[in-house]
Amino acid sequence: MTTPTRTSAAARRQAPPEPAESPDAAGEHVLIIVQNLPVPLDRRVWLECQALVAAGYRVSVICPKGPDDPPEQWLDGVYLYKYRPAPEARGLAGFLLEFSYSWLRTAWLSRTVWRRHRFTVIQACNPPDTYWLLAWLWRSRGVRFVFDQHDLNPELFLSRFGEPDSARERAELAGLRWLERMTYKIADRVISTNESYRRIAIDRGRRDPADVTVVRSGPDTRVMRPVYPTGRRRAGFELVYLGIMGPQDGTELIIDVMDDLVHRRGRQDVHATLLGFGDCLADLRRRTTELGLNDQITFTGRADRSMIAEHLSAADVGLCPDLKTPLNDVSTMNKTMEYMAYALPSVAFDLVETRVSGGDSVRYVESGDRQAFADQILVLLDDPELRTDLGVRARRRVSAALDWRPQASAYVGVYDRLTGASRPPGGAREGRHPDPAFDEQGRRYVDLTDDAELRRFVRERTAL
Repeated sequence: MTTPTRTSAAARRQAPPEPAESPDAAGEHVLIIVQNLPVPLDRRVWLECQALVAAGYRVSVICPKGPDDPPEQWLDGVYLYKYRPAPEARGLAGFLLEFSYSWLRTAWLSRTVWRRHRFTVIQACNPPDTYWLLAWLWRSRGVRFVFDQHDLNPELFLSRFGEPDSARERAELAGLRWLERMTYKIADRVISTNESYRRIAIDRGRRDPADVTVVRSGPDTRVMRPVYPTGRRRAGFELVYLGIMGPQDGTELIIDVMDDLVHRRGRQDVHATLLGFGDCLADLRRRTTELGLNDQITFTGRADRSMIAEHLSAADVGLCPDLKTPLNDVSTMNKTMEYMAYALPSVAFDLVETRVSGGDSVRYVESGDRQAFADQILVLLDDPELRTDLGVRARRRVSAALDWRPQASAYVGVYDRLTGASRPPGGAREGRHPDPAFDEQGRRYVDLTDDAELRRFVRERTAL
């Protein structure tokens, strides 16, 4: 069989930048600001970029550089401007230095973008809640401001440090609340990732409900879908974690659960792969070595889309160790929906928004109960029919109720209403989508229309 010709990712990355545009070039131009992650590694922001491009908007992004990233890049119709990230923050002084440095680098690059491609809207994706000031400064040029709220920073503070018990901590929390309040105040429109965030924007942020739109971080299930893994399947069972490894993410629980499974329950047939990076990665590696689990736990570091597809397609159970905290309870966990996209059953602590995402396709346990978490993993591993039923149910739910495409329409609608753009019936034109049989790496997709084969794949996680 001949694989249809397709443009490689490498070729798209090597494409030269388009010529600079004149100030009156056609089409509204959106400048997206991200400090937390590089783009396109930030999958939500990259989906937003692609949705805007497909709708006829011009898009530029300012973000920190990832390893080996060029300072400027034109990728799939999006201009990327990147700065060297700040040193790792430690303590209050470190965070102030990081935020100040990143803000100044972003402000300087916004001048570069303006000279080359006059933008009409700035979208800031938090954390942190500091870019309202930059948007306010650009307002004199007629630039409007969209706040895409990815995190609740006051809740993040409370989740990491608890209720403040000193004057300094109370001042820090008050400062975060003031920054959030100013961001809400200056924004022309607010985008919330779920209904919990939307209620906070309306109640705490005092925003008109008409100006707050929910755009969930659902996966594009045409792209995020199971492939037949190309590597040899590891003997036994494979657990997987995908996401950031910070103090609030609960990733250390996976190490403790693996210690329980391997050393206390004697399950030598279980292996865990952790995809991602974060402040706790070095400590997690050290803890793994101390417990003698180097053969049972693998850390991949930063994971691209190809690596995610390979590992999530080959795994048996996804892990959601996020504890019930003021932030996590009302936040949408992207990992949960991404597991679902790959027909992967998962175990999670019982959080409000995780239940909204996972429905009845996830096994929930009380927050912090490590033994119950390990118990539910073993229930899934030792019951192939249950594992299969939940995996198939997860895939059907995510594609029917949580897919990115309707979210993209809501997202573009925010900009259409803000800019006064109109489009013919049918909305934005469809962007590029994957080959129906193979992905960009030539791996064959599992046929999701063949129920018998999908069930067989979920049970065995192997090719035919």
